[in-house]
Amino acid sequence: MSEARAVIFDMDGVIVDSEPRHERAFLEVVTELGYGDNHGLQFSNYLGRTDRELWVDFVARHKPSQTLDALLAMKRERVLEILRKEQPLFDGLPELVEKLAARYRLAVASGSEPLVVEAVLTFGALRRFFPVVTTASEVKHGKPAPDIFLRAAQLLGRDPSECWVIEDSKPGIAAGLAAGMRVIAITNTHPAEELANATIVVRSYKEIERLLLYP
Repeated sequence: MSEARAVIFDMDGVIVDSEPRHERAFLEVVTELGYGDNHGLQFSNYLGRTDRELWVDFVARHKPSQTLDALLAMKRERVLEILRKEQPLFDGLPELVEKLAARYRLAVASGSEPLVVEAVLTFGALRRFFPVVTTASEVKHGKPAPDIFLRAAQLLGRDPSECWVIEDSKPGIAAGLAAGMRVIAITNTHPAEELANATIVVRSYKEIERLLLYP
């Protein structure tokens, strides 16, 4: 493998503790729509995937009167409201990003919608550290396909073999490896044994700092 020259961050579950808040927003919306506990979807099956995939399956199952775009907008507004109020950045993440930015080119590659990504990157003034931000809306296939990571590498001006990916989900790990990158999986969302396919599994941001700054 080439020497690492870039680090690509997933967002949900890596930069911000948003997975439970995405679930809360989804449950609040479907409850307001009258489905409550009868929505029939297992939210954990969609971790690391896009909101659109979740709502496509919801529409196929229930055929609600709302359009897919309307459902996406309802969920987006609800999760933005929650995230802006709570700003749940992971402890140690802002410090890690600032230190890595001094050595590596950084990117965010997220399955979330652009408005959500840009909102999160205002927390702690993180946006200034990321010259590249790309979302699933810019690629044909979401994770576990490698498209989003390959686009991030292209925009960074780096070969995939020069990139580390930081992920928390199994689809994200698969996408990073398929892109020809090295993948650090952090146990924010899944236990270590479920992330074993990653290049390396860590439990803290300090471990990532040691790995990437003091190899």
